[in-house]
Amino acid sequence: MQPYKAVRALLCGAAALAPWWAGAQQMALPPAPVVVDEVRRTEISPTVSIPGTVVSRADSRLATEVEGRVIWFADVGTVVAEGDPVVRLESTTLEIQRDEYRGQVERERGRLTFLEPEVDRLEILAAESIAAESLLDQTRSNLEVARGDLAVAEARLRQIEDQIAKMTIVAPFDGVVSERSINPGEYINRLDQVIRLVSPESIEVTARAPLNAVAFLDVGSQVPIYNDYRRGPGLVRTIVTIGDPQSHMFELRIDVPAEQWIVGESVRVDVPTEPPKQALVVPRDALVLRREGAFVFRVGPEQRAQRVPVMPGVGDGDLIEVDGALAAGDVIVIRGAERLMEGQPVQVVGT
Repeated sequence: MQPYKAVRALLCGAAALAPWWAGAQQMALPPAPVVVDEVRRTEISPTVSIPGTVVSRADSRLATEVEGRVIWFADVGTVVAEGDPVVRLESTTLEIQRDEYRGQVERERGRLTFLEPEVDRLEILAAESIAAESLLDQTRSNLEVARGDLAVAEARLRQIEDQIAKMTIVAPFDGVVSERSINPGEYINRLDQVIRLVSPESIEVTARAPLNAVAFLDVGSQVPIYNDYRRGPGLVRTIVTIGDPQSHMFELRIDVPAEQWIVGESVRVDVPTEPPKQALVVPRDALVLRREGAFVFRVGPEQRAQRVPVMPGVGDGDLIEVDGALAAGDVIVIRGAERLMEGQPVQVVGT
C-alpha cells in the first residue's frame, strides 16, 4: 500500500501545481505585437455582392460616311481631343471635281453679272418703246435660268466639299484610340467601322442586381466598389427598375472616379437586401475561425489577451455584426490574433 499512497500523493501535488504552471507559462510568454481596433455600434445593412464592369459612357466605333482608300490613321493608344483627325482617306478625285464646280459657280455668277443690268437697261428702253417687249421677256427668262443654274452649281460645290470633309474622320469627343480595323492602303466602303474611340474620363460601373435589392437603393445611394486590387465608393446614377423575368435582375449604373478605375475592369458591388439596423460590429479581420467556433481577442487589463467567443452575423463591407460578451469601445486585436493565447501579454503597434 505504501507505493500506492506515494503515487497518489504525487498526482495530487501535480494537480495542485497545474494552475500555477499554466500561469507561469503565460507569465513567461513574451508580449505579442498586435494591431488593434474598437468594437462599434453602428447602422448596417445585409448586403449581397454582385459582379460589375467598368465601362465608358463615351465609347464609339467610328464608321466612314464615304468610300475611299486609307492614307493615314491614328494608331492604337493615341490620345485625341474632340475634333482631331483619326482617319484620312485619299481625296484627289473629289478635289478635282471641287475645282470643276468652283469654275461652274464662277461662270454662272458671270452670267448674272451680265444679265441683271441688261434687264434693267431693257426695261428702260421698253418703257420708251425703243426695245421690243419680247427681247425684254427673253432676257428676264435668261436671268431666271442663270439664277437657277447658279443655285445648282453652288449646291453641287457644297456636296463635293462635304464629301471632301468626310474623307477625314474626326474624334467626336476627347478619348483614346483603343482599336482599329483598317490598315494603310486599304479601300473601305461607306459605313465600314474603322476606329474605336473610348473616353477614359467619363466612366461608370454597370451591374445587374437581384430584384429584392431595388427597394433599398435610390439614385445617389453610396455603394462600395472593389476587386482584388483596390476599393472605393460609388454613387448610384441610374436604376433601371424593369427587371428581367428570366434572371429576376435589374440594371444599375454607378458613377465612380475616373482616376481610380480602368475601363473594362471587373469589380464587385455590395448592394443592400434588407433595411438597415443598429448592430455591434467589428472588422472582419478581428474574427478568428476555428472548428469549435468563432472568437475575437479583446485587450483586457494589464494589456493581456482575452478570448471572447462570438456569433458572426451579417456583413457590411469591411465590418461584420457579432453577438457576444462585447461592448462598444472594447479594444480588440485585428492583426496578430492567429497565434495569441488566452492571457498572453500584447504590445500594441498600430491601430
